[in-house]
Amino acid sequence: MESMYVSLGIIAGVIVLLIIFFHYVPFLLWISAKVSGVNISLLQLFLMRIRKVPPGAITSAMIEAHKAGLKSLTRDELEAHYLAGGHVERVVHALVSASKANIELSFQMATAIDLAGRDVFEAVQMSVNPKVIDTPPVTAVAKDGIQLIAKARVTVRANIKQLVGGAGEETILARVGEGIVSSIGSSENHKTVLENPDSISKLVLRKGLDAGTAFEILSIDIADIDIGKNIGAYLQMDQAQADKNIAQAKAEERRAMAVALEQEMKAKAQEARAKVIEAEAEVPKAMADAFRSGNMGVMDYYKMKNIEADTSMRETIAKPTNRPSKPLND
Repeated sequence: MESMYVSLGIIAGVIVLLIIFFHYVPFLLWISAKVSGVNISLLQLFLMRIRKVPPGAITSAMIEAHKAGLKSLTRDELEAHYLAGGHVERVVHALVSASKANIELSFQMATAIDLAGRDVFEAVQMSVNPKVIDTPPVTAVAKDGIQLIAKARVTVRANIKQLVGGAGEETILARVGEGIVSSIGSSENHKTVLENPDSISKLVLRKGLDAGTAFEILSIDIADIDIGKNIGAYLQMDQAQADKNIAQAKAEERRAMAVALEQEMKAKAQEARAKVIEAEAEVPKAMADAFRSGNMGVMDYYKMKNIEADTSMRETIAKPTNRPSKPLND
């Protein structure tokens, strides 16, 4: 029994050693590389494991590049790109696609695009098969005050040389929207835009909106134009309402000033009446002093009274009466 246990332990140990050996020395992967014509040694595959580089990914990429005729790629370059955080398989796919499509793309450019966070394989595909981007509705107002809502379709192709540091789709959409607004805003009336929507495309394309971006604009097509609100009429109504409010405010200001002036005049009149009453109160005192001093006699006093009575009678006769006049027959 003990010898059987020992034999089983030896067999298990051998199996574990074989598993560890084939893990660190991928013999089958080396055979696959040799059969494909890729020159790579078992030692290099073992050292990849030590450097924590997946031998399968590097070997598969080298086999693909070799079969596609890209024999300039080396194992060291692929390993360095992987250790830098890049996607080796994506870069090799992009290089193979660019080579088949006669697109100039070097390994350094492909790795730079990949490390910049862009999908280099998708960029190569977009260079071969342009992408159509639908813009959101763009609202603009013509010179006659009519609002137009336009939608455009922008056909773009990836610009490989501008992928590193170039602006993305959001910038393209923003610039196209700006160009549409400028084109519609410079039109004399909205009917001209509706009759010739291609004038918007031509004007926008002449502005070179793809400068500094990762794309090349191939065409801009106006998909739809709808008529919106009459912004000019709304603005005129708002202006008229504002003018009305200003006029009302000025009228209220003048009325307040008139009321204040009236109150001031009333106050002055009351002050004048008070002074007259005060002066009239001094008249009896002055007359008494005149009697005592002999400057005024009784006949003078009666003459003054007669004058006052005559003046009062004249004032009464001069005042209009509201009572209806009776016929002379009665």
